[in-house]
Amino acid sequence: MQDDEQVQRMIEERESERAAERMREETAALGEALRVAGTPTFAQTAPTLTRRVVDTLQINIGLYCNQACNHCHVESSPLRTEAMSDELLDHVIELCREGAKEGTLRTLDITGGAPELHPGFRRVVQETSQLGIEVIDRCNLTVLMEPGQEDLADFLAEHKVRVVASLPCYSAENVDAQRGFGVFERSIAALQRLNDVGYGVDKSLALDLVYNPGGPFLPPPQEKLEVAYRTELGDLYGIVFTSLLALTNVPIKRYADRLIRRGELQAYMELLASSYNSATLSSVMCTYLLSVRHDGALFDCDFNAQIEMPMAGRLSLLDVSSLADERLLSRPVVTGNHCFACTAGAGSS
Repeated sequence: MQDDEQVQRMIEERESERAAERMREETAALGEALRVAGTPTFAQTAPTLTRRVVDTLQINIGLYCNQACNHCHVESSPLRTEAMSDELLDHVIELCREGAKEGTLRTLDITGGAPELHPGFRRVVQETSQLGIEVIDRCNLTVLMEPGQEDLADFLAEHKVRVVASLPCYSAENVDAQRGFGVFERSIAALQRLNDVGYGVDKSLALDLVYNPGGPFLPPPQEKLEVAYRTELGDLYGIVFTSLLALTNVPIKRYADRLIRRGELQAYMELLASSYNSATLSSVMCTYLLSVRHDGALFDCDFNAQIEMPMAGRLSLLDVSSLADERLLSRPVVTGNHCFACTAGAGSS
């Protein structure tokens, strides 16, 4: 038994080393693409960003997912087993209680993976939705059609959870190309189920859809795209929603791999850098959000969490007893060249 445990530890250590090496290679590739193009890095382009009061706590509750999308920056899939422990979830709930009491915390943003498939998801929602803060569920939609999740829409509605749902296009062909065969059909069925319980209809039940480009280009203007979504989804399927969020694909992990394989990384990095918009800096999420990885490590954003760019001091969630901890405030945000994605065009935070 002891030998088996030692072998497992060795395997995990090797996997960790390979992952770290891969992240170093990806980070270097972004910098090299800019160097070849003669384009300044993000650090040379943007001023230093400073963290302010944490009003949004984002937790990546686990990496298990019923999908494996080709643009996923956390590389979730049905094979991932990493998950936030009960101890960490308990601490999340306590921090939310304190933040709500102090009047500083506005939002708990729960992401994954498919966060709803974590066994602690519903407990966290039940405990925090009573605190007067907004609870967001980053939903892939198809999870509502999974066995055992038949009551998920009702559960979310009961606790007034804001659903932010991925739907990268209103076309079946484009969605299935990005997210897997049959995903569009199941996503439509899930949206109809959400509409049936009041999402997008009742003002207290917000349903936001998320668009991301199917290729290495920036999103079109969000307002025009929202009109197209409303027309297509409404006319064809009778679906209504609250708003559309248009996000830029961040060139890390699975999406970076795709760009490199297709020889598109340099052109994409040039596009992001040339589209840099300083006006977006006032609203980038890394200045007001605290991101918690499934293992409790703290980051300025979920993207940094996936490429091992922790906050200075390498703090863990268990190191802080309040979101007003001075170690979280008025300190420089850790940035990299991938940050061009959040500051290009109209911004993507």
